[in-house]
Amino acid sequence: MSDEKDQQITREYLQQDESPDSIEAKKKEAALVRKLDCYVAPVMMLLMLISYLDRGNIGFAATQGMTKDIGLKGSQLNTAVSVFYIFYILAEFPTSILVKRLQFNRVIPAIAFCWGIVCLCTGFVRNFAGLVTTRIFLGFFEGCLFPSMTLFLCNWYTREELGVRVAYLFIASALSGAFGGLIAWAILYMDGVSGLPGWRWLYILEGVITVVWAFICIFVVPKNYETAYFLTDAEKAIMRQRAERTEAYSGGQGHYSKADIKEAAKDIKSWAQYLVIPVNLWGAVVYAIGAYLSDRFQTRFLPLIFMAPVGIAGYAILLSPVSPGVRYFATYLISTACFLCTGGNIAWLSGNCAPDGKRAASLGILLTLTNIGGVVSGQIYQTGAAPGYTLGHAWSLGCLAFAWCGWWIVRAIYQRREKRKDVKLAEGYVRGEGMYTDREPDFRYQI
Repeated sequence: MSDEKDQQITREYLQQDESPDSIEAKKKEAALVRKLDCYVAPVMMLLMLISYLDRGNIGFAATQGMTKDIGLKGSQLNTAVSVFYIFYILAEFPTSILVKRLQFNRVIPAIAFCWGIVCLCTGFVRNFAGLVTTRIFLGFFEGCLFPSMTLFLCNWYTREELGVRVAYLFIASALSGAFGGLIAWAILYMDGVSGLPGWRWLYILEGVITVVWAFICIFVVPKNYETAYFLTDAEKAIMRQRAERTEAYSGGQGHYSKADIKEAAKDIKSWAQYLVIPVNLWGAVVYAIGAYLSDRFQTRFLPLIFMAPVGIAGYAILLSPVSPGVRYFATYLISTACFLCTGGNIAWLSGNCAPDGKRAASLGILLTLTNIGGVVSGQIYQTGAAPGYTLGHAWSLGCLAFAWCGWWIVRAIYQRREKRKDVKLAEGYVRGEGMYTDREPDFRYQI
């Protein structure tokens, strides 16, 4: 009976608007997309922001006494940073494959709850072994998150809308970098409360916040559009129609005085944290604009090709004997490229893969390869040694240059395939029945 009712609603909707391509129908669909941006995207963005806060607070904790308190020696901190990414990587591919089957509304809240508990437990570690253990579990559970959110967005937005929505996730990660320092600064003023140092409170409170949001996600992450609490029957009919258009390629919390603020403003450690805020905000703004233009003009290639050289120039400046001010300027150039290039590349791949199984596997492979950089970064950016930074900057420059060259190759491959598809279409290709892939002639690649 439910299917018959859904079909009746869809028929009534189509009869009112005459055609899904009518002006009125397009206005209603645009209104629906704006509604999704109010109910679906913000939930994913907040998860992404919290995720990056929880993984990045190890840097703030280390500068506020964690290294001494738990007796870290040598490169143990670097090891703890790197081990996170090893298990992060291991989790991405299987998650990409299984998340849709296990259902997003179950997996996403469960993942957030688990990493929230791990983050909270990190506030009680006593030695290197305890830190590494929590970093392993944190890496695993957070590694499950990003592919889950990306594929979740793929189930709500069309591939033509996906660029901006994946950008939302990276904007959230940029905002976490911008405000993470401020949040850490505030919580670290709890140093000594209940006999605990400030860095422990940093982990405890952020862990509690994550767990609370995980419980909220149980109610705000919908199972699908048919059961979404925020959609009307007419809007569900539009979602049903949107799904039909791609069905063949889918498959399925301290009190502070002014003196405190003044002392913090004069402390060089604070400025070390404040300076990341405008850089990350700049990256978020550039990424938002670039992602919008990418969707607006339906081009994934050009933003990557134009922005990557800007990041390469930034790393080249960091490798040069220039003043600290110029080096700081270089971080803006790097921020200009990194968010947009990473997110844009993900949107490009996601939009050009079909059916859902292939998209999930391809995304899992891409994220696994991408986050290998997290393992490497903990080793090539060694604390305190200038040559170590040189190695890190040179490595990053080389990777970005390699990616720039690779995008030209990918573009050429897409163009060649499109020409072959054109030939088949000219020969009278007719789509048959069954499951289809992106290699079918009537599936057009986003270039």
